[in-house]
Amino acid sequence: MSGYGQNSYGQPQQPQQPPQQPGYGYPGPGSQPQGGYPVAPPVQPYGAGPYAPPMQMSNGMGTAGLVTGIIGAVCSLIVVFWLFGLILGILGIVFGAVGRSKVSKGLANNRGSATAGIVLGVVALALPFLWFALFASAVSSAAW
Repeated sequence: MSGYGQNSYGQPQQPQQPPQQPGYGYPGPGSQPQGGYPVAPPVQPYGAGPYAPPMQMSNGMGTAGLVTGIIGAVCSLIVVFWLFGLILGILGIVFGAVGRSKVSKGLANNRGSATAGIVLGVVALALPFLWFALFASAVSSAAW
């Protein structure tokens, strides 16, 4: 066969068309894949496995109790900021208590931070009263 569509005997011949491949996209119903790669198995929806994904701990309240307790205790040590110390001490106790309740329910795992927040909140509440008692005793001893 020559390269111009004629055979060696001189008779014209129709060019041969390659077999048509299916277009891109999903195959039609009932069609089988033609060679190439095998069909992937169907994908399961999220969370359909045999095990549930691990639950994430919510340690925010215990940590907030610790932070507010620390800042409240420091503010209570400084006489000028005693009011902030009282407010942050109360918040440290509340956040620490909520954090401890979450630990007991199994939703958090920072029992130490929550407990430290409660303790530091109590310290932050007690220090302004100690300052007041110290000031009152100094004033009363100076008056005598």
